[in-house]
Amino acid sequence: MGIAVVGMDSLSERAAMMREALLKSQTITDNVVSILGSFDSRLSALETAMRPTQIRTHAIRKAHENIDKTLKSAEVILAQFDLSRQAEAKILKGPHEDLEGYLGAIDQLRNNIRFFSSSKNFRNSDGVLNQANTLLDKAISKLEDEYKQLLNSYSKPIEPDRLFDGLPNALRPSSGSPGNQGDAGGKSTSHNHSELEKSELETAVYTPPTLIPPRIMPLLHDLAQQMVRAGHQQQLLRIYKETRSLVLEESLRKLGVEKLSKDDVQKMQWEVLEAKIGNWIHFMRIAVKLLFAGERKVCDQMFEGFDSLSDQCFAEVTASSVSVLLSFGEAIAKSKRSPEKLFVLLDMYEIMRELHPEIETIFKGKACTEIRESAFGLTKRLAQTAQETFGDFEEAVEKDATKTAVLDGTVHPLTSYVINYVKFLFDYQSTLKQLFQEFENADGTNSQLASVTMRIMQALQTNLDGKSKQYKDQALTHLFLMNNIHYMVRSVRRSEAKDLLGDDWVQRHRRIVQQHANQYKRNAWQKILQCLSIQGLTSSGGGSAVGGDGGNSSGVSRALVKDRFKIFNMQFEELHQRQSQWTVPDTELRESLRLAVAEVLLPAYRSFLKRYGPLVESGKNPQKYIKYSVEDLERMLGEFFEGKNLSEPKR
Repeated sequence: MGIAVVGMDSLSERAAMMREALLKSQTITDNVVSILGSFDSRLSALETAMRPTQIRTHAIRKAHENIDKTLKSAEVILAQFDLSRQAEAKILKGPHEDLEGYLGAIDQLRNNIRFFSSSKNFRNSDGVLNQANTLLDKAISKLEDEYKQLLNSYSKPIEPDRLFDGLPNALRPSSGSPGNQGDAGGKSTSHNHSELEKSELETAVYTPPTLIPPRIMPLLHDLAQQMVRAGHQQQLLRIYKETRSLVLEESLRKLGVEKLSKDDVQKMQWEVLEAKIGNWIHFMRIAVKLLFAGERKVCDQMFEGFDSLSDQCFAEVTASSVSVLLSFGEAIAKSKRSPEKLFVLLDMYEIMRELHPEIETIFKGKACTEIRESAFGLTKRLAQTAQETFGDFEEAVEKDATKTAVLDGTVHPLTSYVINYVKFLFDYQSTLKQLFQEFENADGTNSQLASVTMRIMQALQTNLDGKSKQYKDQALTHLFLMNNIHYMVRSVRRSEAKDLLGDDWVQRHRRIVQQHANQYKRNAWQKILQCLSIQGLTSSGGGSAVGGDGGNSSGVSRALVKDRFKIFNMQFEELHQRQSQWTVPDTELRESLRLAVAEVLLPAYRSFLKRYGPLVESGKNPQKYIKYSVEDLERMLGEFFEGKNLSEPKR
């Protein structure tokens, strides 16, 4: 119990102490609040008192900041003025001595103009801009003069030798003129040469000449760039065109290119024109693959970054030169058609097709569209004219009415002309294939070429049949046809035509040759062989007959035998005189024909001589009738078909 009382007393004391502590804490809190309230009122009063000072301090700080900005702006403006004065000094001095520095000064002047254009708050910006723009105009004007002078100084015509150095070895002229490759006498040789090395030429490397030194090109490029940026694009085009087009034209003139009109072409002799066409083919190759390619490179480097300007400049510079070259081709394509022009037309067509890829690449862009279309248009016209000329040839062969007579029955000039023509056709098989596909939309090129060749051959035979009727002597008619058809057969067998015409054609025409040979023998020798027959030799009277000798001449009239020998001698001499003037140009055929005659004549004469010779020899003057031995006849037959003149002495 005592313990509980003690505990209660203790709790009461503690409660009393806590109450006293709380009272003290409240008193302290009230005092602190009172003190803080006093501070707040004092701070408020202090702040009110300091506000004017704060405002003045802020204003001063702002003023300092504005002064700093103004000073900095002034420094920038002054720096621009300083740079402008430096640029002006270089510009007034001109570009000739220090072109790179001059171009740098122009760039700086442009920077100044941009700076003052953006600094509209600067009171005198308009005046400064006017002065800067005026100076820039003067600078660009001097730049134009420098560009023109520099371009002129390094734009020189290219000598032909330098151009030839850029050609593949197979196309370089053996002497000083490219015409030697394309003259009339060397056409087939030149073409066959190109056919043999076609694969090599297709992969041949052409090296365009350097038209402007590489060290000068960057300077010209920078000058051109500055002129474009200044808006002087038209002036740039004018200067470039006037300078480079004249140089290009002079380079072609030195090469040998002539400006010829359609009338000039029409008036030319064929031999002269053919040589000029051969030259033109080489000029086209050199112009496109070397000169124009080199000029394209110059344009692309000079106007790098301005593709449309590069295309326009190139089109304007080359237009005149291209026109001169294409106009000649147009004149040929539009000239009067004739068979001999077919092959040069095909040559021209070939070179234009060969150059198509280069023309597409070099004359790229919208500005060059007209030039490209002109070139491709010429290709089509050449193809059309060639195709029409090719079609004319068959008709011309069949209707050829030349009165050229071959008195000796040899191969007619028309035959050799047509055969050579057909041979040349096979040198152009790929080209003709292209023509057939282009105009006839057909795939059977070989059969087409075979068909055309057969028609030409048939047209030739038809014409030869007509020409053979000019001969009064039927033997000469058949000799003429034998010679000409044999020439056709032999030529076909030795050429590519055999593969197209086939063995059947060859065998059929060999039989025709033999038929004409047989007809010749029948017409030429039938009459004289009748003199050597026994028919009509039996005597109808008595005294002139010889009998009782037991020989084969029993009952035969000596007078009739003598007459037969006399007629034989006369006819043979006549045949010998006439037919030794006739010609069989092919050695093998000539010997074969002589042998065929000898195989008929000599046995008949030998038999007649053996049978009736003794009858004549027993009479008076036997040598008057038996003038020739078998050996004599054989020797004289060896003189037939030699084409001897009448003035030549007999052997």
